[in-house]
Formats: sequence, C-alpha cells, structure tokens
Amino acid sequence: MLRLRAGRGLVAGPDGSVAAMVRRIAEGARAWIERLRLEPHPEGGYFRETYRSELTLDGGALGGRFDGRRSASTAIYFLLTGADVSRFHRIRSDEIWHHHDGSPVTLWVLDPGSGEGTDGGAVATIGLTSAPPVPGEPHPTGLPQATVPAGVWFGATVDDPQGYALVSCTVAPGFDFRDFELARRADLLARWPLEREIIERLTAG
Repeated sequence: MLRLRAGRGLVAGPDGSVAAMVRRIAEGARAWIERLRLEPHPEGGYFRETYRSELTLDGGALGGRFDGRRSASTAIYFLLTGADVSRFHRIRSDEIWHHHDGSPVTLWVLDPGSGEGTDGGAVATIGLTSAPPVPGEPHPTGLPQATVPAGVWFGATVDDPQGYALVSCTVAPGFDFRDFELARRADLLARWPLEREIIERLTAG
C-alpha cells in the first residue's frame, strides 16, 4: 500500500490553549464550507466542482476505459475534517491532490502490485507538505501535491484528529460519477488481508 502525505501543521490559538485551537479549527472548517458553498460528498467530506473543461474527448480515443465522451479535465474543492474519512474508492482517471490549508492529509493507496499471493503488507510512504522552507531549519520533505493513478483504490484521512484540511482535486480525463466506485470491505480484505486496520477504517461495514 502506498501512503501519500500532504499538508502542514496547525498552530494553537492566540492564548495557546487547546480549547482555543479546537474552536479555531471548527470555525475555519465551517468558514471554508460556507465560503466555497461545499456540499457533502458520497465518499465523505465536502466538495464543490469548480471547473469542467468545455473540451470533450470520445471514449473510444481514451484506451477503452470510458463508455462515452468525457470532459478533458475537471477540478473540485474538497474539505475533510479529522472526524471524517474519505472512504476507499477508485476512478478511471488520474487524480491530482493539491493541499491549500489546514492539517496534513494522508492518502492511502492500495498498491495493485501487492496483495494475496505477495507479501501483501509492503507500504511505501511519500512525504508531502505545503509548509514553506524556514531559513536555518531543515527543508520539509516532499511537496504540496500528490497524484493518485487511475484505477487504484484509495482513501484519505486528516492527520490531526481535531483538525481539517482543504484541498483541490484535478482529474483528467474529467471526473464523471459513471467512473466512480466505492469499495466493498470484503473485497479489499480478501486481496489485502494484512491491511485490515486501514481497510476497516476507510470502508462501510
């Protein structure tokens, strides 16, 4: 399983208290949801589509993965809180995540090259961050962007359970709910039995 991380740490409230920090986080998430007019997403979290290319592509020219025309590209805002998860799902296009605000995010990507019949537990961790370099301190590892390949199962969690994260997701060819599939827990456990903990966390019972 590939583990992709993006984000930056949160700062405590002006008075330095945990309660002030929690209030600031809740207010920040609510403010973004209202300002960006986000709505609940079927996989978890909140979203709104912000871009859909007027250019469309014939499915026959896209390698046989699509049953009809698709927009060349789409983009959404997506907000996830520490109390929520983005459940395991897959789409037929590459998806690029861009981190904007809030806690680090972990994208959990089930590696199609592992599973039953292999070691099944190999995990690669790629560190990503939106924190800028600070003079005199070690450079942060990674970048504020991660790409999830087409056709793989993936989900997301916010690293800070009291936090939230605002990201954008760019999809090409463009997203279509015909290409979206939520995972069944039993199917994932049958293939990746050593990943039971995260599979159970990111799937419905």
